[in-house]
Amino acid sequence: MMRDPRTAPCPCRGRPRLFPLEGRFMTTAVHGKPSILLVHGAWHGAWCWDKLVPALTAQGWHTLTVDLPSASMGSNETAGMYDDARVIRARLEEVDGPVTILAHSYGGVPVTEAAASAPNVSRILYLAGFQLDEGASLVSESGGQLPNGDTGTLPVPDNPAKALFSDITAEEADRAVQRLVPQSIRSFSEALTAAAWKTVSSRYIVCEHDEMLPPAYQESMGKRADRLYRLPSGHSPFLSMATDLAELITADADS
Repeated sequence: MMRDPRTAPCPCRGRPRLFPLEGRFMTTAVHGKPSILLVHGAWHGAWCWDKLVPALTAQGWHTLTVDLPSASMGSNETAGMYDDARVIRARLEEVDGPVTILAHSYGGVPVTEAAASAPNVSRILYLAGFQLDEGASLVSESGGQLPNGDTGTLPVPDNPAKALFSDITAEEADRAVQRLVPQSIRSFSEALTAAAWKTVSSRYIVCEHDEMLPPAYQESMGKRADRLYRLPSGHSPFLSMATDLAELITADADS
């Protein structure tokens, strides 16, 4: 049965900490942690985890990343969601032992596909992520239409600094925007053939000040998760509050 997704803040060292009401967690010395695979969202690359990786390492995690082929400089033969899922699955097969996955935004879609057939995945955390059901795609879920064009890619969103990086400095946002790349149209149109969260324990982290993915929509997807958390962040807390995010991930693992 799905747990009550209510959450409560915990005031720790003057910074927000979010914990389930079932009981507060203490972040302690980490021994025997599973590996954690970080899967980025659309238009991004593994570079976006540069702040979170050391924060997780300090908590005792062994971190892994991937670069999804659907995010590229673009061509007429761009990779789709199924290609992303194959890359994720291959990365999981390299790990001897249990793996927790953190999936950001679009990354939730190929993770939901890939983890369904990966026996070593112990938990999925959707970070403002698309926790969709079988048969759904980003296009079908949003009721949108694919743009016409011959590039096979979706351009970076309008005003990306505000949409994606609303709570970091202008200088940091500008550097991040410069690293964004076009996203494959196929990645948005290909539908899920499986839903890993039906058999794998899942968590949902709502970004309460998200300018890209409405928090209310995140809350609705989070009802599919076994537990829901909230962070007072924009769409990219791995840049704006990496330490808080790492501590939340660790506290959840310690539960």
